[in-house]
Amino acid sequence: MSSPPTFADVQAAARRLNGIVVRTPLLENDRVNRRLGGRLFVKAECLQRTGSFKIRGAYNFLASLGDADRKRGVVGWSSGNHAQGLAEAARLMGVKATIVMPADAPALKVANTRASGAEIVLYDRVKESREEIGIGIAKETGATVVPPYDHPWILTGQGTVGLEIAEQAKALGVVLDAVAAPCSGGGLATGVALGVHGVSPSTVVHAGEPAGFDDMTRSLATGRKQRNEKLSGSICDALLAPEPGDLTFPLAQKVLGPGLVVTDEEVLDAMELAFRDFKVVVEPGGAVALAAALTGKLPVKGRSVAAICSGGNVDHATFARALERSAAA
Repeated sequence: MSSPPTFADVQAAARRLNGIVVRTPLLENDRVNRRLGGRLFVKAECLQRTGSFKIRGAYNFLASLGDADRKRGVVGWSSGNHAQGLAEAARLMGVKATIVMPADAPALKVANTRASGAEIVLYDRVKESREEIGIGIAKETGATVVPPYDHPWILTGQGTVGLEIAEQAKALGVVLDAVAAPCSGGGLATGVALGVHGVSPSTVVHAGEPAGFDDMTRSLATGRKQRNEKLSGSICDALLAPEPGDLTFPLAQKVLGPGLVVTDEEVLDAMELAFRDFKVVVEPGGAVALAAALTGKLPVKGRSVAAICSGGNVDHATFARALERSAAA
């Protein structure tokens, strides 16, 4: 795909994913709406296969490869959701997958990735480069590298989340004023914007990010790519890409509204509310868009707004920390 991705590409991805991914619900809670003075919808991608939206882009990528490339296998690198999504997509398509993961990755995520049949290659994240290892494997085996976000097939696969939101809202007779999506490298947010705008052109789509890791927000504000000063230090471990992608940023400039930035404490509050009022388990990185809506950084009063809860792969200790906030309130 040499030209920029389009709504038609998102529609094509949706056809490939039909019957493969879950059409996750668009949830609403009257009590939350009364508190906020508007209508807040939650797109529960935490209920997706493998616990996050990532399988959408991974499966669309594999389905777009030629037969010869699929036979040679694929390789990717991730410490979490992309690893699990790619491994499961490869299992469903009968493709050999090799995933490069840090040796200190959560044992559950490594186990889930391996359970989907992927070969795991562990590395030392301090001393070694996962990209170099992955590219080396690709050169040696002929496997195709599947990046986590900066590729048209990945981006348009993730965009099916936005297409579903717009279609679900339309079925309810609702024109959404805004949609917010968690953002790391920008594949989900920009893809969602393509999917939403194809059905609802007036809806503004925002990227949500954790404070201190708001590279997309700052990049959009300044008109040029900005890099985060740190590579770790937020509870939102899924949203720590150092800078926007080479593909995603130019697209973001065309399709996204201003970025939304939330603190770790606001994220924990959103996780607790998601569990209490919407009855879903959301990981920290998956809760940033919801946190923006609950804090008013994404205004809901007098409006109809959707927040994507993009994943639910959270460890027990972190989730308990979020739930404890209810007892302390």
